Amino acid sequence: MSIPIRNVAIIAHVDHGKTTLVDALLKQSGVFREGEEVPICVMDSNDIERERGITILSKNTAVKYKDTLINIIDTPGHADFGGEVERVLGMVDGCILIVDANEGPMPQTRFVLKKALEKGLRPIVVVNKIDRELASPHVAVDKVLDLFLELGADDDQCDFPHLFASGMAGYAQNDMETKGTDMVPMFEAILRHVPPPVGDADKPLQLQVTTLDYSDYLGRIVIGKIHNGTINMGQQAALIKEDGSIVKTRITKLLGFDGLKRIEIASATAGNIVAVTGFADANIGETITCPTEPMALPMIKVDEPTLQMTFCVNDSPFAGTEGKNVTSRQVRDRLFRELETNVALRVEETDEADKFAVAGRGELHLGILIENMRREGFEFQVSQPQVIYREVGGQKCEPFELLALDVPEEAVGSCIERLGQRKGEMQDMVVGMNGRSNLEFVVPARGLIGFRGEFMRMTRGAGIMNHSFLEYRPTCGDISARRNGVLISFEEGTATDYALMGAEDRGTFFIKPGTKVYKGMIVGENNRPQDLELNICKSKQLTNHRASGGEELVQLKTPIDMTLERALEYINGDELVEVTPLSIRLRKINKKLARR
Repeated sequence: MSIPIRNVAIIAHVDHGKTTLVDALLKQSGVFREGEEVPICVMDSNDIERERGITILSKNTAVKYKDTLINIIDTPGHADFGGEVERVLGMVDGCILIVDANEGPMPQTRFVLKKALEKGLRPIVVVNKIDRELASPHVAVDKVLDLFLELGADDDQCDFPHLFASGMAGYAQNDMETKGTDMVPMFEAILRHVPPPVGDADKPLQLQVTTLDYSDYLGRIVIGKIHNGTINMGQQAALIKEDGSIVKTRITKLLGFDGLKRIEIASATAGNIVAVTGFADANIGETITCPTEPMALPMIKVDEPTLQMTFCVNDSPFAGTEGKNVTSRQVRDRLFRELETNVALRVEETDEADKFAVAGRGELHLGILIENMRREGFEFQVSQPQVIYREVGGQKCEPFELLALDVPEEAVGSCIERLGQRKGEMQDMVVGMNGRSNLEFVVPARGLIGFRGEFMRMTRGAGIMNHSFLEYRPTCGDISARRNGVLISFEEGTATDYALMGAEDRGTFFIKPGTKVYKGMIVGENNRPQDLELNICKSKQLTNHRASGGEELVQLKTPIDMTLERALEYINGDELVEVTPLSIRLRKINKKLARR
């Protein structure tokens, strides 16, 4: 006899503590044996997720509480991975909306809550980080209610249950008067407020593909919820494709979830979330069903990409010196392999065999792919990100974003001015009591390319910036690029102290003495609008005469650290970012450079 089930998703704005709360639930549910060392943010298994402190891919786990199996799905909070959130909400019967006790609802809170309400879910609101300084838990609850009303929630949804918690300290409580000691109130709230899954085990099988994974041993792995029927290891099944065609195959592996592990199971019934192999061509939204009575579920629509860049083989003078995967075939195979699991990505071959058009949901989405490839030993080049235009009603349209800024008051004017130049329209402004202001803009996605670095400089690192896709609107004309020209290496060699010192008055450098450079490589930013070639490899002529004043120790200015994200934001249309396992370099596409 099957045990009771609850399927619940954890949704929130980025950095509001989803993964930390899931950690606490896992630790207190007995998933880990006594004395076992458990890493922080255990659900963030990817190295980049751990380093950046963000969730990139939704992840399933399962815990048992009072003889009930609770399937928990930890979802991403960043706007670039919103498609993951939208899909997994179709697998669950309830959700936990986490809100920071200090910040309250933020832009991505609006996005994920809207999707949950559209699915008819009644969220449990958890006000997290109540033990932090300046926390205002009751104010956060009031703001969440305002957001529910603004998004058109019904009366039942607006009467949401709420808890107060500290994921880091590992406790939850029903009110602010009674101090919590553990996560039991959250477990109880899940059992009480999340309904059991609806489904009939006696009907023909219907399992909807919601998430894709890949294993070199098992091939494509599809994860989804059984809406009706029973699925058995080794049984014959049919896959109903998006175009209505039916492909018959056999279930080669059936896996369930136990804590953080996938375990082989013999069968599963309606309401369970399982992983299945045997469907090499399965895609998101398609239905695995009974071959004798095939019945499709409504398709899940995956959001289309809004940003595109070109990936090409590295053809710089340093090509092949730092990476092991450098050929067009290797790059092509890796990009198409990414499509096995990254459903929001699009890869197309171009007229040139060594160039590929790669489209994604945003700079972070594409940047994560680039970083993963570089860590795997790939060496390649990428172009400036470009927005993807669409024709809507016979009119050329472009993607627009809803942008929210939290900035110190002294930076408000410069942010408004700069976003105005980028065709942004301010929708709202709230002056806080703590010397900070919240600004809301609607801005074309083009206007946000390269804005993050500029924003951090304007706010001296104290600003918080978040944005999410809004809609396609008619194009809004040209957006002027206000970046200065660049300093370009005149020849191949090694940068010297002497040459860099002599050129310091020309601009700001991205490299330090001892860096190997080549002709056409961008080494800094000019103080003027034009590009400028420099010889930064020349050394001081040595003589046998000693200067009367002796040698003076002169300190060079600290160069700008050109990280991958900063490089992608910085480059113009005639420039490339050269990516290798050891280096991030900027270069000009052509060799016709401006002379001094």
